[in-house]
Amino acid sequence: MSWFLDPFSVSFMLRALLGGVLVAGICAVAGTWVVIRGSAFLGEALAHGMVPGVALAALLGFPSLLGAGVSAAAMAAGIGFLTRNRRLSDDTAIALLFVGMLALGVLIVSRSRSFATDLTAILFGDVLAIRVGDLVQVAVAVLLTVALAVAFHRSFVALAFDPAKAATLGLNPRAGRIALTVLVTLAVVSSYQAVGSLLVVGLLVAPAAAARPWTNGIATTMGLAAVLGALAVVAGLLLSWHAGTAAGASIALVAVLVYPVSTVLRTLTHHSSRRRSPGVGAPLPSRR
Repeated sequence: MSWFLDPFSVSFMLRALLGGVLVAGICAVAGTWVVIRGSAFLGEALAHGMVPGVALAALLGFPSLLGAGVSAAAMAAGIGFLTRNRRLSDDTAIALLFVGMLALGVLIVSRSRSFATDLTAILFGDVLAIRVGDLVQVAVAVLLTVALAVAFHRSFVALAFDPAKAATLGLNPRAGRIALTVLVTLAVVSSYQAVGSLLVVGLLVAPAAAARPWTNGIATTMGLAAVLGALAVVAGLLLSWHAGTAAGASIALVAVLVYPVSTVLRTLTHHSSRRRSPGVGAPLPSRR
């Protein structure tokens, strides 16, 4: 527990905590729509699609976040192009680009024999290495995520529940798909330094999935998912410190465990409420 007395270590942990909480907020907004629409594979594909951009940026000396953004944006544009006019289904296009981008990333990495450490950071994250400049970038990403979610809220709702009706209402489902892809791209790019490209889907999907049974609205689901994601960050960092485990993996594991815990608690509270109100849902007795 000596790190409590070490200002240097405290600074590292505080930056990691703040960065993780901001990332949890971004993932809560994007992850809610991912869970509602069943697009978890899109998040995973975009997360792996960042690998060539990050690897190339590291080799050329550019900021890794810039490489991640460019690579993920290129993949998102590729998905939009391949699915335009229904040339390919969404799943097929995502799968093709997912494998292609990951293979390209491995090829780039294989060109450097001294890339093992950097590759580990790409795949599993390095939340303890977050700097003040990174926090500013993630904070800007939070604002962009919220603005995008608000601007396309009606399109997302119509797209998630009835794409055909979205077109009837003039909401342009194609624009909604593009906006959702951009939203998920923002989330995975902002999150990769905290939990890495392999584990980002855990923070993107698990808190939102855990929050959904407890809420009745989209905004409340996002809010509860942000709280659960932030708790996962705190618990993951504590686990990492005391158990000596990788911080990003610890955060992702705790985030995933939140879902079964939430499911069990929700089931118990549901059964408990039914026992307290046995007459609810039963037919009223007839009067004679």
